[in-house]
Amino acid sequence: MNSKLTQVKACRSTLLTLGLVALLSAPAMAKDKLPETTHDGLQLQKDTKLAAVYLQPGETLEGYDKVSITDVYVAFKKNWQRNYNQTTMGLDGRVSDKDVEVIKQRVAKEFKVVFTKELQDKGGYEVVDNAAKDVLVLRPAIINLVVTAPDVSRAGMSRTFVASTGEATLYLELYDSLTSDIIARVIDAKAMGHYGMAHMGSRVSNKADFDRVLVKWADILRSHLDEVNAAAGNTGE
Repeated sequence: MNSKLTQVKACRSTLLTLGLVALLSAPAMAKDKLPETTHDGLQLQKDTKLAAVYLQPGETLEGYDKVSITDVYVAFKKNWQRNYNQTTMGLDGRVSDKDVEVIKQRVAKEFKVVFTKELQDKGGYEVVDNAAKDVLVLRPAIINLVVTAPDVSRAGMSRTFVASTGEATLYLELYDSLTSDIIARVIDAKAMGHYGMAHMGSRVSNKADFDRVLVKWADILRSHLDEVNAAAGNTGE
C-alpha cells in the first residue's frame, strides 16, 4: 500500500480524538453552537444536509472519481452496555464485553459493504486501496452508538419490543490520498428505525434500519461528488 495512505491511517487516533472532543463539547450538535473554524483550519459550512460539515477553505471534492475507505472505528455511547444490562432481566439477555466487540465488528463491516455498494456499484466511484491524484480517502467512525435491542440472548427464547432501533453518529474525515491533507470533516447524528407502535427488535431489523441510515449518508456523499464533478465537466468518461 502507498506510504502516503499508510500515513493517513497512522494519524487516525490523534485526529479522531480531537474530533470527538469537539463533537462532545457541542451540546445537541446545534449548528449555532458549533465553532466556525476547527483547530486545523476547516470552516463550518452553512445549509448542508448534515448536522455539521467543515471544509478546507478553497477546497472541493472536484476531480475525485475513486475512493479509499480506511478501517471503520466504532464506539458505543458512554455507559451504554452498563445501562442496558441494568434494565435487562436474566443473564441470558445481558450484553457481554465479547458481544460489544462482535457488534462493533459487524457495524464496521456493514459500513464498508453499504458505502462500497452505493459509491461504487451505483455511483461508479471505484473503491480502491492505493493512493492516486483522483483517490479520495474516507476515514469513517460510527460513535455514540445505541442499540435498543442488541439480540444477544443465549437462550434463543427472549423477545424484545421497542419503539426505535437506536441511534448512531457519523464522524467522517476526507483526505487527499497523495498529500494526506484533510479536505473535509462531517458529523451527523441519526435515529434508527422509529416505529409508530412497539416493534420486535432483532438482529435482522437492526441491520435493516442501520443500512437505511448508511445509505442516506453514502447517497449524500455520492450526490455531492456527482454535482462538483458535473459542474467541472468531469464526467468520468
